[in-house]
Amino acid sequence: MKRTNALGALRMPVVLGWLVVTASGCTTETVPVPVPVQDDEEVLRDAAGTSASAVEAQVTGLEREPITEDVYHYSFLVKVGDTPNARIRVHRIVREDAPWRARPEAHAILLLHGDFATFDTNFAPSLTSAAAAPDQDLAVYLARRGIDVWGLDRRWTTAPKDGADFSDFAEMGVVQAVSDTGRALLFARSLRGLTGAGQDPLFLGGFSSGAQITYLYAAEETQKPPAQQHIKGIVPIDIYAKVAPEDEVSRQVACDAAAEERDLVAQGVVDSDNSAFFQPVAELAASAPADPSPFYDGYSNHEVFLGFVTQTYLFYEPKPKYHLIAGVFTDGAPSELRYAPEALINDWLAHSPPHQSLVEAADRDALWCGEAPLPLDDHLADITVPLFYLGAAGGFGDHGLYTTTVVGSTDVTTHVVRRLPADSEPEDFGHGDLLYAKDAPALAWEPLSQWLLAH
Repeated sequence: MKRTNALGALRMPVVLGWLVVTASGCTTETVPVPVPVQDDEEVLRDAAGTSASAVEAQVTGLEREPITEDVYHYSFLVKVGDTPNARIRVHRIVREDAPWRARPEAHAILLLHGDFATFDTNFAPSLTSAAAAPDQDLAVYLARRGIDVWGLDRRWTTAPKDGADFSDFAEMGVVQAVSDTGRALLFARSLRGLTGAGQDPLFLGGFSSGAQITYLYAAEETQKPPAQQHIKGIVPIDIYAKVAPEDEVSRQVACDAAAEERDLVAQGVVDSDNSAFFQPVAELAASAPADPSPFYDGYSNHEVFLGFVTQTYLFYEPKPKYHLIAGVFTDGAPSELRYAPEALINDWLAHSPPHQSLVEAADRDALWCGEAPLPLDDHLADITVPLFYLGAAGGFGDHGLYTTTVVGSTDVTTHVVRRLPADSEPEDFGHGDLLYAKDAPALAWEPLSQWLLAH
């Protein structure tokens, strides 16, 4: 699907926090683009309508592309600093009333992607995968139901595959991720205000590690004055922010992982290279499925791919028998995927951003471990906004319920998708099935959309 590049490199002074640019190419509409200030403790406009001070900002890319019917995808690449990878990409998927005119929906959510992923590959895979249709996009599903969907790609997703400068990766921990989430929320609220939808707070949601950052952002926001708070509710998808006391084994796994990751960082390793495993595992499974795997002796490329996504606990086990995707097993080995199209899952891995911050992973594992030093203080109990937890039986599932009892919210709804009996959980709905299974819309997205619209 062809994208319209409406901005080249553009640098303009931002007066009172607003940048207005004129889109070129297929339209002459004027597109207002608000750019958040560098310090997320400042606000462009608070509830009283106070304007922020003049700042300098840079939008280096704006793209608009059709998805289906009146649903369009906007993508804003925004510079947020002076280091090599100080860029975030903010997305918007929304129905239009006219070209470049988003419908002013009353409900809005900003979604955060998980590991080895971007907003597109998690929430709008039809933009990157020929195996996906818009009906298989969670973001499109919500947009069609009158929800203005926003997203954020974290800084590490913008690093190029070849020739990347990793000099700022050591700063890409959860503190920075939380701060950038605030920038994206401010950006979304500002642009919604300019396009007639008002500047009310948004829901904040995330999948996997994005859900952990959702909890962390919500907790940190409780320490700010009301005029600097941007969220009205949270939607963590299949994660825990705090490990339940009965899951001590899982907590210790996180402690061990955090120690190993911090040791690597101390040695100067800051890049978790997705092009070294996730991408080639998927690419080889598609291009040469029967050939011997270069990763595991005695297995074919296809067998390694199936084993990784359906028996993820052999590689990574945040809870017993955790797996990305549910599989069908024959003689104890995975033979096919149970609920999700294999080509779609293959593209999810193949389109992983090439690089990822190891520091962020170390921080997140350290927070699960709970042993000092921690990158952030624990303010989970101060969260009082409404919460909807969506889990998968074969993912974090029921193990994510404990966190919903730790927060201070009284409006809490939980929904764990379970397709099989408890003793078959190793083959049940997996972590990624919440986004990619053929019946995810009915089993997972409909309850989510109904909750959002009711709040």
